[in-house]
Amino acid sequence: MTPAALFAGGFAAGLVAGGASCAAVQGGVLIGVARTSGRAAVPAFVTGRLVAHTALGALLGALGEVVRIPPVARALLLVGAGVTVIVFAVRLLRRRGSCGNEPSGDEPARARPWTGAAALGAGTVLIPCGVTLGMEAVAVSSGGWLGGAAVMAGFVTGTSPAFALLGLLLRRVAATRLNVLAAAVAIVAGAVTIVAGLRLGGWPPDLDAPAGAATAGGRVLPDGTQVVTVWSTGHGFLPGVAGIEAGRPAEIVFRTRDNHGCTRTLTIQGQDVALPVTGERVVRLPPQRPGRLRYVCGMGMYVGFININTPQPTTSAAAPHGGSPH
Repeated sequence: MTPAALFAGGFAAGLVAGGASCAAVQGGVLIGVARTSGRAAVPAFVTGRLVAHTALGALLGALGEVVRIPPVARALLLVGAGVTVIVFAVRLLRRRGSCGNEPSGDEPARARPWTGAAALGAGTVLIPCGVTLGMEAVAVSSGGWLGGAAVMAGFVTGTSPAFALLGLLLRRVAATRLNVLAAAVAIVAGAVTIVAGLRLGGWPPDLDAPAGAATAGGRVLPDGTQVVTVWSTGHGFLPGVAGIEAGRPAEIVFRTRDNHGCTRTLTIQGQDVALPVTGERVVRLPPQRPGRLRYVCGMGMYVGFININTPQPTTSAAAPHGGSPH
């Protein structure tokens, strides 16, 4: 793809899916910036994010597959991001408790310079949201430094309106009692991010396993390969639990229809799978032992399972293949 196409794709992803996600994860940092810095804080923060992520995209594109981030490392980054957001929110609450309900009149004179806000914006590369990690994977496979820079610059540009609005809102509530509510929301967002990291890493493996859920079957090809269809939607995976038999190869067909959400990227058996906006991608599995196979979206928000069942003495009729999601 051309750099222009990569920029456009990154911008669309940031505008549609990345704004809310990244603001939830990195908004705790922005709370501190809006509370202690001057009027130029939010633009400086956004600019710092843009410069740092563009540079990171160029580096990822230049190095290519050498720097592919494994799912476990991304999971650790998400957990670390959640902890960082909670720390910023707690510091905000402690500062308010020690300084009183209203900021002092000389606060503008003591405000952190815009360079500090820009540095914090640049530092958000260390606390990525799930969608950011997905775009970094696109930058890795872009084929060059220019493509990697383009996709990350487009993505951050797409998320910038959400950060600008959030920064304006935080500046207005920083001098009121509502900043306590903002800090509480940041704590919740940090906790959700930590849980997402735990899901992505599979710690513990059956954290989201539905008890007693019905399994959806598939069809069997003439060579004995089992085929199961899973729809990847903006609200998760359908069916949430599918079933195959142990000891035989299987194909999991992940289908999408106008999907711009985090389920376009998933991790299964330690491998990342990128799905098209509309279309399908087949994941082939060798014969498995009885048990349960788990997969998760790139943000760690949605989880699906494949029950690997012990073969039955008699062969039951296969279910029809490939219906459309409701």
